[in-house]
Amino acid sequence: MKTLSVYASDQINLQQDSKNTLDLIDFYNEATEDYAFWSKDFNMHFGYFHGGRTSIFKRDSMLNEMNRQVLLRLGLQKKKGTLIDLGCGMGGTMRYVLGQNSKLSAFGVTLSEFQQLEGNKLLKGLKGSILKENFNRTSFASNSFDGALAIESFCHCGHGKNAFEEAYRILKPGGRLVVADAFLKKEPDEFCFGSRLSYRKLCDHWSLEQLGTIQRVTEQLKEIGFTDVSVEDISFRVAPSVLHVPFAISGFILKKLLGNGTLKKESLHNLKGSFYALLSGLHMKSFGYYMITCKK
Repeated sequence: MKTLSVYASDQINLQQDSKNTLDLIDFYNEATEDYAFWSKDFNMHFGYFHGGRTSIFKRDSMLNEMNRQVLLRLGLQKKKGTLIDLGCGMGGTMRYVLGQNSKLSAFGVTLSEFQQLEGNKLLKGLKGSILKENFNRTSFASNSFDGALAIESFCHCGHGKNAFEEAYRILKPGGRLVVADAFLKKEPDEFCFGSRLSYRKLCDHWSLEQLGTIQRVTEQLKEIGFTDVSVEDISFRVAPSVLHVPFAISGFILKKLLGNGTLKKESLHNLKGSFYALLSGLHMKSFGYYMITCKK
């Protein structure tokens, strides 16, 4: 039986989790439309530079190249199957994938009602649908999907084990999970002052609980039962798109000020978070951007 002090501690943790979730929902309900300035396709992530296919001056080409690289690692670029995007945003990656392979169907989950409603409008005519659900505990039956992806979404639960366990549950045997995200290379208490400051500000402004360390997450995946776990450090591939951040911020602020003259608090948080993402990326001994591929 739990002691009173342990029970009280659990209640505080539950309340904190609820507050974090509500903050996250509010953030994306209000700030998602701002991403149109970052990507005409509403790709709410950083890009992947590929010398033969992209230009460092064309952000959208790099953002869609990230989608292509994820699809390649899923092994579904020519196959029939069903895909799940865990934390899909406005469905930018889903639309890219469905446009590349008409044999696929796709589902996405998001906590944001705005993303669900507007994203489904953009998916009209495609074999895709966005549901308002938590990727830690979806309503899908076990063994439902041929592939699962999470681009810069599992960071919102601190790369916690629950998200990976749920992905494992809903994947079919042999199905693959691909995660593209920023991770820590060491524990925060080992950071220098600059890394610690950037990390704290990044989490505050992007509604992140924390980031997982790449070593611990890799170990978790194997404990859950995933096999063929491949970890690629793609930091230098992602860096050219990250360098677009100061120009995008400047252009966005100028557009807003010349328009209605106001910036929503969520927009300000988003802009500040983007700035601290850039600063964090400069601390390469503490942070890295990785592509993880594994199989059930």
